[in-house]
Amino acid sequence: MTSNLLRVGILGVGRMGADHAERVATRINGARLVAVSDPATERARELAASFDGVRAVDDGLALVTDDEVEAVVVASPGFAHEEQVIACLEAGKPVLCEKPLTMDSASSLRLVEMEAKGGRPLVQVGFMRRFDPEYAELKRLLDSGSLGRTLMVHNTHRNKDTLPGFVSEMIVRDSLVHEVDVTRWLFGEEITQIHVLAPTPTSVADEGVLDPQIAILTMAGGGIATNEVFVNTGIGYEVRCEAVAEHGNATIGLGVGPLVRQVNRAGTHIPEDFRERFATAYDLEVQAWVDATRRGEVVGPTTWDGYAAAVVCTAGVESLTTGRPVTVELAPRPTFAV
Repeated sequence: MTSNLLRVGILGVGRMGADHAERVATRINGARLVAVSDPATERARELAASFDGVRAVDDGLALVTDDEVEAVVVASPGFAHEEQVIACLEAGKPVLCEKPLTMDSASSLRLVEMEAKGGRPLVQVGFMRRFDPEYAELKRLLDSGSLGRTLMVHNTHRNKDTLPGFVSEMIVRDSLVHEVDVTRWLFGEEITQIHVLAPTPTSVADEGVLDPQIAILTMAGGGIATNEVFVNTGIGYEVRCEAVAEHGNATIGLGVGPLVRQVNRAGTHIPEDFRERFATAYDLEVQAWVDATRRGEVVGPTTWDGYAAAVVCTAGVESLTTGRPVTVELAPRPTFAV
């Protein structure tokens, strides 16, 4: 890096991008927010004006090639990721790309291959659950072997509501993708089959939206993961995970804060949305990205992880459409050019 502080630009200033902007500008050590960009140019200008020394750049690709920007956070909608990550790779700039890496397996594989041909890793994919303290502790517990071999994982992913236009396929590509990644990570194996089932949908969902959904994942080693995704519960943001092993089990995500028992009632706080539930995870994720980038390294989920999740989700959309299990087939994993 050319300065003591990593100069960061952010593409996309919706809920996630604005949250990252505030994070980089106020809470991340070793980094300085210098530019933001969004097709909603007025919104980008308003956000930039809320921080000292931050510019709004109307053209997102111009932000990538801007000499002041040393590294990029891609927080734009998934359909824009391929073009923007390609621009970062061509410019040789490290990038933290929010999930999904891209919207389909073919375009994700193109990024994997392009990065490998470039000779060094530059992309971290924003699967922030790997940085959440509870998930990290669960991973350490399973890897320690103290519970024996992991047999099953049960994931629950519930949102209070969704933005307009959040269709059935997006539940797979934008929501289930988190469970896909965390399941691969916890088992330490690839997924070989996915079967997505849709029970009677909630009346709260938009017309034609299949919500909730149940996805059954089969692992390369024979393990099974069940996944409930329900994005219009009207209650709050709930993410839980139970790992069942040969000699015990462990559950995380039972609540935020203490479980209070009083006057024949017990309860805990349910977060409003993902920004509250995973605030610490996002902080740790971005800090790890900044620290690694300043060292010239990449940590956390890679383009391969993003690609593998995209393949599973592409198969999941097919399963949702046909009602049948779909085999997951990954391309050979390329190695970095030397």
